[in-house]
Amino acid sequence: MILVYQYFCIAEELEKFLTPVKLDPGLETVDDEDFRKLQKAEELEKNPPNDRFRLVYLIMVIHGIGILMPWNMFINAKDYFENYKLNSTVSPVKEYQKNFLYYVGLASQIPNVFMSLVNFCCQCGGSASVRIVISLLVMVIIFIVTASLAMIDSSDWQSVFFIVTMISVVILNMAAGVYQNSMYGLAAILPMKYTNAIVFGNNFSGTLIAVINIISISGAPNIRTAAIYYFVAAIVILLVAFDAYFILPLTKFYRHFCTIVELKQAAITEKGDETCLTGLKRYWFVFKKIWVMVFCVWFVFFVTLALFPAIQSDIRRINFPISDAYWAPIFCFLNFNFFAMLGNFVTEFIKFPGPRFVWIPVLLRVLIFIPIFLLCNYLPRGTIRGIPVYIPNDYVYIVTAALMAFTSGYYSSLVMMYAPKLVAPEYAGTAGMMMALFLVLGISCGVNFSIVLTMIVEKIQI
Repeated sequence: MILVYQYFCIAEELEKFLTPVKLDPGLETVDDEDFRKLQKAEELEKNPPNDRFRLVYLIMVIHGIGILMPWNMFINAKDYFENYKLNSTVSPVKEYQKNFLYYVGLASQIPNVFMSLVNFCCQCGGSASVRIVISLLVMVIIFIVTASLAMIDSSDWQSVFFIVTMISVVILNMAAGVYQNSMYGLAAILPMKYTNAIVFGNNFSGTLIAVINIISISGAPNIRTAAIYYFVAAIVILLVAFDAYFILPLTKFYRHFCTIVELKQAAITEKGDETCLTGLKRYWFVFKKIWVMVFCVWFVFFVTLALFPAIQSDIRRINFPISDAYWAPIFCFLNFNFFAMLGNFVTEFIKFPGPRFVWIPVLLRVLIFIPIFLLCNYLPRGTIRGIPVYIPNDYVYIVTAALMAFTSGYYSSLVMMYAPKLVAPEYAGTAGMMMALFLVLGISCGVNFSIVLTMIVEKIQI
């Protein structure tokens, strides 16, 4: 009896020091509540509501139009800036006139890349809604200033006008960078065709602006009046995009996919506050999943913007039966934007090749299009070609330009749609913003490389 008593006493003393066994439901990383959230998210994914009247798709197209409005407006207004506002034989205005599109490219794409990078890493300015609304308001204000400048005689201060214009372009594209990056992040949580809707809108924007430009040229009494109509049209389009954004959260379809992402993000266990290192790990994780798509979107736009608009706009007609006043507006700007838009549209029905092999045709574009364009009748203002014109045929140029535009629209749409679907839904927004960042990087690199192509044509003697 004494031994039994001692045994129980010792057992009671040991129980004070033994760690109690915690029973769990057998889930190693997700508790009951998180598991229920994941289950609910999966159920929602299986039963999405209809996009009534394709309203959300239309809103994404409208924002695609608004995103590239600054870029398209300034490059399509080349004649207004070069032959009206900067028409001079005096330095440095003559230099500004000669390389206007190159300067616009620098002033557009460097700020665009910078703000896209800042928005991607820091998501400055609060929620996506705040960033998008502020960006649109800034763009509207700058276009009002630009339209006002068109009404003023600046012939006595052309250098000042050029500087003010470049500052306007910088501010416009800083806002556009935040706007574009944020919209691709929003579209990435939706089915892939909604990302394509933005890309489609980008090229529809160019087509719309090219048509407005041609109508302005033919209908206005002079270049100045045409430019005023042109910039006022941009203001109206941006205001439509501004209104359309506030309709988006009211749609059941959009709210449905936002709920899925919120549930999945809430189910991820957070250990402490997010640090810079944690953010970098997230970006690196996503990059490893989509790096092929990242390269493809960069390279598509690098090749495209190396040729359009800087090279294409200076390819002169040889004997095509049309006035010089309409040659570039139709067969450079309208041609490119229409066929790029057509390429975007085709991806709604044909998606070939898949993510594994899409890089092959993307690489082939550089070997085909750059040599052909340089061998056409490319003649920049005030320069003499060192390389002879080996393709003195307007029709070859027109067909090649259409193919270049079509492949640009087609492959850019494919890779932008593929990327967010290569990661889990909770990372789709990050993937979309990363793709948008490398898209503008490709544009920036291409714009700057166009001056190298010009130097090749001028300096190499054959």
